[in-house]
Amino acid sequence: MDATTIMTALCAEEGRLDPYTWYARMHEKEQVFVFDKPIANYDAVAHGFAAVDQVLRDPSFQLMDEVWEDAKSPHWRGHPALVALKKSVFFMNAPGHTQMRSAFNSVFTARRVAALRPAIEQLTNVALDRMAAAGAGGQPFDFMSEFAFPVPANIMGELIGVPEEDRVWYRARARAMGDILDFDTVNWRTVKAADTAVNELNAFFADLTAKRRADPRDDLISALVKTQDTNEWLDDVLLFSNLITMFNAGFVTATNMFGHSVVYLTERPEMMRAMLDQPDLVPGYVEEILRCEPPTHFVVRHATVDTEVTGVTIPAGSLVLVLLGAANRDPRKFPDPDEFDPMREDNHQIAFGAGAHHCLGAALTRVEGAMGLPMLFDRFPKIEIAEPLKPPNQLTLRGYDVMPVRV
Repeated sequence: MDATTIMTALCAEEGRLDPYTWYARMHEKEQVFVFDKPIANYDAVAHGFAAVDQVLRDPSFQLMDEVWEDAKSPHWRGHPALVALKKSVFFMNAPGHTQMRSAFNSVFTARRVAALRPAIEQLTNVALDRMAAAGAGGQPFDFMSEFAFPVPANIMGELIGVPEEDRVWYRARARAMGDILDFDTVNWRTVKAADTAVNELNAFFADLTAKRRADPRDDLISALVKTQDTNEWLDDVLLFSNLITMFNAGFVTATNMFGHSVVYLTERPEMMRAMLDQPDLVPGYVEEILRCEPPTHFVVRHATVDTEVTGVTIPAGSLVLVLLGAANRDPRKFPDPDEFDPMREDNHQIAFGAGAHHCLGAALTRVEGAMGLPMLFDRFPKIEIAEPLKPPNQLTLRGYDVMPVRV
């Protein structure tokens, strides 16, 4: 099977439902494919671990920022959702990215994450009590809505400063934003819904930042508002765009991690028991879940100059699909890559990216997993999937929408 056929399948529904079959076929060949004609608008794909790592670290591969978008599509600024994305740290190149990342680094500190531990424990216990009530008498309930969503959303809410009463309201708007990020999900309907969501979120954060200016608290919004006093470049449009995208990315990543953990560990009860018996093993479980099921399977870069990647030249101007999900299943890097093995040595997976754009919230996600997984399975060691699951149908922010369970 040639590279074009594999890539075409991956970009279709069959690839979204089961990408791993197609990743395995990619790994039978070289680490980079360059196509004679674009497939789904991509001129090349990097899928091997070494190739993905190189592309993510090499500054000659750039994000599709505002400048790139202006050259390609003069009408994009008429869509609030696209403006929010392009003005976020997730779609910036240097020097703008350096400025924004520095601002976040100054307030998104290890101290602030460590200070969240009591809140993480308390919020997790609240969700576990809610699960117990929902599952009383063997009644099935949705794990995603009772635990996997509210725990990370409430933790990010505590960190950023989004009030508890607004967090459920936020979920639908975050989903609308996520719906325009996959291979073939950008259409009139999804963009219109995302634009509506961003307009509502901009108004929400305008109100919230005004309150924090008047009455600062120990949260990220207050810290960033203070940062504006000495950084004229950080205007409200830029601030709101980054608050929207950071909150979305922050909780969705952990939400999907928790969902996948239930699937993997209920299928492997002996591994669940080993994790509970030996707490020092928990970080390895978190890493292996993230390796097997990364929160997003791909990012995109464009080549600014001809660049050789693992022996293959990617021409300047190429739009490159960078497959994190495939890199995490590369047999050159991970023996028996499709096996779930929390005891792997040298498990330096790439779910959070690499280089300048390494995920800002990676440390928080790991803390949430390291604390939340033992608490969840210690409280409910007999948790089980209540009915066959519908597989995820997306590669960006990949996870289950609904997961019926019994406890």
